[in-house]
Amino acid sequence: MLTHLFSSPQNPARAVIMGAGGFIGGAIADRLARDGVPVLRLTRKEVDLLASSAPAKLEALLKPEDVFIAASAIAPCKTPEMLRDNMIMAAAMTAALQQSPTAHVINISSDAVYADSDKPLTEASVMAPDNLHGVMHLAREIMFRAAVKSPLAILRPTLVYGARDPHGGYGPNKFRRLANRGENITLFGEGEERRDHVLVDDIAELAVRVVMRRSSGALNIATGTVTSFRSIADKVVELSANPVKITSSPRSGPMPHGGYRPFAPDATRAAFPDFQYTPLWQGLAEAQQEEFGHGASPSARLAS
Repeated sequence: MLTHLFSSPQNPARAVIMGAGGFIGGAIADRLARDGVPVLRLTRKEVDLLASSAPAKLEALLKPEDVFIAASAIAPCKTPEMLRDNMIMAAAMTAALQQSPTAHVINISSDAVYADSDKPLTEASVMAPDNLHGVMHLAREIMFRAAVKSPLAILRPTLVYGARDPHGGYGPNKFRRLANRGENITLFGEGEERRDHVLVDDIAELAVRVVMRRSSGALNIATGTVTSFRSIADKVVELSANPVKITSSPRSGPMPHGGYRPFAPDATRAAFPDFQYTPLWQGLAEAQQEEFGHGASPSARLAS
């Protein structure tokens, strides 16, 4: 749950975003800039978090009135080497924050920190990841909590989609690009597993609201609706208007998360009662329009 330090939204003096060249970090930076917030966009070109000089270099850039947003990570984290490097990166950020504290800190984490459950996950659910990606994010959360004395918010998005995603992992982003190239979509099994998908614009909107209210605590960013990958593939093909086939493939192992990972969005409603998550079908149409210039036109969403 989140606690708001400010009773009404207030622009910060400046936002410093480490990882502003990434999918989520870039979306947050753009959203803040639209509200007139000065943004210092940091990428590995400005501060290489794996370099021994990173803590001092980042420390020198921070000011006491800043809000610092940690959106830099090597993800998805799949190997021990990637886990090691992510810990070095997190250690650099937390060391800089200890030496040069800022007014507010936001860490972009992941729903991967939670153990699987057949009941909707909440911010109070058990955190017991069984994969390196979840372990990485949980370790980062612990490191930030130990180091940061100013208000700290931890945001945990679930599966993210949007037009500018550079990864193209299995799901909406990959399906959309395959369909628009006229290539067939191959599902794992029958695509029957059901997951919650959140539009990157919604993550950026909520992050900005957290910035403006100087919120602390934890917040899951998930819509509360689960959809099968087969249904998503069908919709993507419909939006592309190409004669694309959807085929199944044998599974090499069990379905991730038992094929079902629901969330309860109650904390989002409590923190920001006027916010509404973008319905998946609308978000897919918006991403199609933004990336390829055809498909359904985006609809206006509630703005802060």
